[in-house]
Amino acid sequence: MAEVSAAIDSRREGSFGSLGSAFMTRLPAAPLPSPYVVGFSKDAAAMLGFAPSVADDPAFADYFAGNPTPDWPQPSLPYASVYSGHQFGVWAGQLGDGRALGLGEVDHAGMRYELQLKGAGLTPYSRMGDGRAVLRSSIREYLCSEAMHHLGIPTTRALAVIGSDQPVRREEIETAAVVTRVSTSFVRFGHFEHFYSQDRVDDLRTLADHVIDRFYPQCREQDDPYLALLGEAVRTTADLMVDWQAVGFCHGVMNTDNMSILGLTIDYGPFGFIDGFDANHICNHSDSQGRYSYRRQPQVGYWNLFCLAQALLPLLGAQYGEAKRNERAIEDAQRVLEGFKARFAPGLEARTRAKLGLELERDGDDQLVNALFEVMHKNRADFTLTFRHLAKLSKHDASGDAPARDLFLDRAAFDAWANDYRRRLSEEPRDDAARAVAMNRINPRFVLRNHLAETAIRHAREKDFTELERLAAVLRHPFDEQPEHDAYAGLPPDWASSLEVSCSS
Repeated sequence: MAEVSAAIDSRREGSFGSLGSAFMTRLPAAPLPSPYVVGFSKDAAAMLGFAPSVADDPAFADYFAGNPTPDWPQPSLPYASVYSGHQFGVWAGQLGDGRALGLGEVDHAGMRYELQLKGAGLTPYSRMGDGRAVLRSSIREYLCSEAMHHLGIPTTRALAVIGSDQPVRREEIETAAVVTRVSTSFVRFGHFEHFYSQDRVDDLRTLADHVIDRFYPQCREQDDPYLALLGEAVRTTADLMVDWQAVGFCHGVMNTDNMSILGLTIDYGPFGFIDGFDANHICNHSDSQGRYSYRRQPQVGYWNLFCLAQALLPLLGAQYGEAKRNERAIEDAQRVLEGFKARFAPGLEARTRAKLGLELERDGDDQLVNALFEVMHKNRADFTLTFRHLAKLSKHDASGDAPARDLFLDRAAFDAWANDYRRRLSEEPRDDAARAVAMNRINPRFVLRNHLAETAIRHAREKDFTELERLAAVLRHPFDEQPEHDAYAGLPPDWASSLEVSCSS
């Protein structure tokens, strides 16, 4: 553990931790009694340059529970960052890391990663919270952040989950846990909104310069580097929305303080993968108005970018001079924001064509795709299995239709669509086998369904972590057949329909 702690630097030059007290408060983590390792990602450890055996060290659980921090010298204390944001479309004012502490950075193989303890205790930004996370939510974040990575979707990672028998009150009494998050950056849209809302332009510029210098140095070559930064956020956010929609992932709380400036999936709370397809699916039980439903996610991503653009306005347009600066800055921001539509719609169209195994672009493809989603919606056909089973259809006859067809109550509606699809496939140069291989590389067989996570959580509550390890291993290879794990790819059981996730999840 000495090598691990030595590798983590909370004040490395150019890091977020080096920005100073205007951006964060340094404080020790709250002690967590008798911690134990619940889950450990060897993949994430390797990314950080840590040996796979590091979790076997008796000090590992204490360290990543935050227990050593009271003894660390003041300059090395962890930090909670301050930010603000719009929550459910309403300005919420100052927020911040209410239960997360940044440990610092690790530099390995030419990459720099920040480590953060989520659930490490009260901070100055906890508001009415207790600063803790629970075992349930920590396991869900650990599993999903790693699963999303292996799906090829930009995301924060998770090194470990540390548990404790310390009681924590949510809807009921649960036990505490800390998840170690890993990311190239945890800077959010809300960080920019915070300094804009307080008219702290110098701090706003410092933050923007940090992001540009660390992640988008090419922006310096543009006439307006800060406008170029907005453009990068538009690009990465649009791409992320394509990724989410393409696998049926619902984030659940797309507040501006939960949006990454790098276009990463961040803050896994009440998330969920759609089982039976419902375009209006709401994964967050707390979202009574459906603001963050599946179909609205791209629109909300676009709305959040407007909030980011507003926060960046004081930095934009310096090249025009003071007389024209404000007017031209607004015009430039609006033009850059329109790039979201120009990137998202064609991006999703291209992705759905690929999911259907269509190499060529033809007129009418969008109608074919829309018709599929419509019949899936009406029949609540399973999202993941539908696309996976469509790889078995033949362009010649209906001999391979059954696996997908059986997911639809209205078989005639599916047959009508399948015939249209078959006619479209007849225009494709690839044979069925080659098309199936290509489709199975983009349509996962395994995703983190709620009932799979819940089963792992129930075992973990009894100190049995074998199911968690087995599920994590399956999710590391989501596109492989893994016939020995067929049960993880099946339809959810009846009891899964009663599962609910909320902001405490």
